[in-house]
Amino acid sequence: MKLNFPIKLNLRAHRDSALPVKPKEIAPHFELGSRGEALAVEHLSRAGYRIVAANFSLPIGRNTRDVIVTAEIDIVAYDGPTLCFIEVKTRASDEFAPPQINVDLRKRRQIARAARGYRRMLGLMNAAYRYDVVTVVVPKDEEENPRIELFRGFWTDEKLRKRNWHDARWD
Repeated sequence: MKLNFPIKLNLRAHRDSALPVKPKEIAPHFELGSRGEALAVEHLSRAGYRIVAANFSLPIGRNTRDVIVTAEIDIVAYDGPTLCFIEVKTRASDEFAPPQINVDLRKRRQIARAARGYRRMLGLMNAAYRYDVVTVVVPKDEEENPRIELFRGFWTDEKLRKRNWHDARWD
């Protein structure tokens, strides 16, 4: 048996092994988001959608600091023959602004790039598709009565296309 030097010992792992393991605590806003996604899945299933994936993430490129950027699609589902990429926005209140306002241009581009990757991976480039948004508002005083709203066709790829000064037409 040949030994490779220097031998690195993980003394911390050995030292900590006798300590009790604490359950990982989840931040309240992550709990709210997870609950909203679960409510959205139930709502979409009742509306006739067939859920095929949840929390699908894919690397979509690198940023200016050369760090890999990933995009996540909350729900991928079929509404009849149409493939739907669904973003879920959950809030405790819509007092200041509606939740769908946070699906900004940057988020739309990320989802569109991830959706393109999803369609390419599964050979669905010619399939009909659209982008939907589900908003879930769960007020703290009426937690058992969330307000869920579905926005079909919230945006299209055409609106995301970057324009050049020499484009024939500007919309």
